[in-house]
Amino acid sequence: MSKRLTLANLSIGQKMLAALLGLLAAVLLVVNVVFVSAAYWIAQQSIDPQALQSIGRLVATPAISRPALASEVSANTLLDSLADLAPLRAAALYSADGQRLAVLQLDAGAQLPEQFAQVAHWRHEHSGPTQVIELEQVTAAAGHLLLVGEQQLSPAFYQGTVTASLLILALSLLLWLVVARQVRTLVTKPIRRLEELSRQVTNQENYNLRARPGNKDELGSLAEAFNTMLTRIQAREDELKRARDDAQTASDEAQQLTKQTRHSNRKLEMEVQVRNKIEKKLTGFQNYLNSIINSMPSALIALDEQLYVTQWNQEASRLSGTPLNKALNQPIFLAFPSLKPYLEQLKHTSERHTIEKIERVTWFKDQQPQHYALTFYPLVGSSGRGAVIRIDDIGQRLAMEDLMVQSEKMLSVGGLAAGMAHEINNPLGAILHNVQNIRRRLSSELAKNLTQAAESGVELAAINDYLERREIPQLLDGIQQAGARAAKIVSHMLSFSRLSSRELNACQLPQLINQAVEIAGNDFDLTEGFDFKGLEIQREFDPLLGSVPATANELEQVLLNLLKNAAQAIHQRPAGQTPGRIILRCKLSPPWAEIQVEDNGVGMPEAVRKRIFEPFFTTKEIGQGTGLGLSVAYFIITNNHKGQMEVHSKLGQGSCFSVRLPLQLLVDQQGV
Repeated sequence: MSKRLTLANLSIGQKMLAALLGLLAAVLLVVNVVFVSAAYWIAQQSIDPQALQSIGRLVATPAISRPALASEVSANTLLDSLADLAPLRAAALYSADGQRLAVLQLDAGAQLPEQFAQVAHWRHEHSGPTQVIELEQVTAAAGHLLLVGEQQLSPAFYQGTVTASLLILALSLLLWLVVARQVRTLVTKPIRRLEELSRQVTNQENYNLRARPGNKDELGSLAEAFNTMLTRIQAREDELKRARDDAQTASDEAQQLTKQTRHSNRKLEMEVQVRNKIEKKLTGFQNYLNSIINSMPSALIALDEQLYVTQWNQEASRLSGTPLNKALNQPIFLAFPSLKPYLEQLKHTSERHTIEKIERVTWFKDQQPQHYALTFYPLVGSSGRGAVIRIDDIGQRLAMEDLMVQSEKMLSVGGLAAGMAHEINNPLGAILHNVQNIRRRLSSELAKNLTQAAESGVELAAINDYLERREIPQLLDGIQQAGARAAKIVSHMLSFSRLSSRELNACQLPQLINQAVEIAGNDFDLTEGFDFKGLEIQREFDPLLGSVPATANELEQVLLNLLKNAAQAIHQRPAGQTPGRIILRCKLSPPWAEIQVEDNGVGMPEAVRKRIFEPFFTTKEIGQGTGLGLSVAYFIITNNHKGQMEVHSKLGQGSCFSVRLPLQLLVDQQGV
């Protein structure tokens, strides 16, 4: 650290001379290093490689190389003959297949590779001069000779290098002495004169002193600049006095400006706070709108003028299977492939600002048909034109329309059934009454019959024998059964047409279902064709379901009818299938209590399912069904109990009838 301070305290001239001396030393060092390196490189690159090439050309002659490659002994003999050649350090001879035949080691430090394939890598790591000579053969591939040269130089080379370095050093010292003398004359003396003048100005504070003009160099320019500085210092003294007064005035103005700035900053802070609140409200409002759009049951999709998606709610993702991040900024026919057939309507809506509606489209999801209504609205705003797509699921609406149509049919047929029932009842009563009278008047137990037969000269026993032989009693039984069946149909029609005035009482659905199953097991119609009790009955009753408002006998009639239909559908299946099974469910589905009767029967096609509740519609053979059973059951549930009844069925997969009874009716009747 003391040497650095000593050097820093030297005069400028001394510093320049020291710097020049250091520069000359550095130049001398660099020149010597470059000279020695160049000489060494030239010696290495020119002398040794040339000598190695000469040796290689000598050995490469066919007369020498071919016998040497014939055997290891010849190869060693050849290399031994090269041992006295300078500047050879080591050599190796490789056969045509790359194996080393012989090696010459004049220096233990040169370890030559065993395989010729390793030579390239070895030469890359070896610093000395090397040569690889190709030795051609007549019938085989060429062999190779690796020559390694000496890396050391001769003593004459080092003596010449030292002599040249000393000569350069002497010339450099002579040049430094000449330059040092000129520096004292041209640099050091003018600087000292300028230094003395600056001390006088500082001590005397006399700014009228001036430096003597020098040469037209940097020192002369420095003297002129010093004189100019003295002139300007005097002018600055005067300016400083005026500046003090101006500074005071500026200070007062700055204070006033500071107050105004603070006031402006307060206003800006308030504006920023208001803007942040507005942005938060806008963000919240946007999130609120997005929540509303995502909560809507309809799929909403906004498109720009090129029909690219700009808005996409969750229902649209569910219907299309495309998530929001993949749908945005995509063409609508890629984001929602099912809408591709309606691109023309979308373009028409966007360009002409008209509303397009497609009342009903059917798309399949999980191999089930789903019905939707499409509405295209034009979108006009400051950001450009576009369109909005709304997709509504109309499955429930179509079901309700079917229920309304079915209810209208029930009401219209009800009036017709009432009139027909009254008209048919009278002749039916007469037929049944006359059949009964015929049986009584043919009976031998009545004395009046015997008296009348005797008066007519015939025997009543003979008449009965004749009638038996002609099967007249069987014909009378058929007339009576047909009349009773017709009377039963009329009774159903009257029940169908009559408005319910019954009171609903609290009923336990599991008990009603079990009673209906017991009655069905003893029903003659069911046990005549097959064994109802042989079917597997599964019960799935909800323990949370309490009392349900209903008319027990009517609900029992409905359940019995459904059980009969399920048993008959199972009986119609081909032989050899899985055992027949009926599943009975009752569960709580607020505001309904739901009963389900499911079977694994033959099922029904869609055309039959839609008409299953129509009066007089039946798929059974003539004489096997009236077509009033399900229609009366439907009337009992929808009219008398204000409930709902529907069926789901597929051909070959069974059917499931659902009956829903409102729970609120019991509460309303009790006045709760």
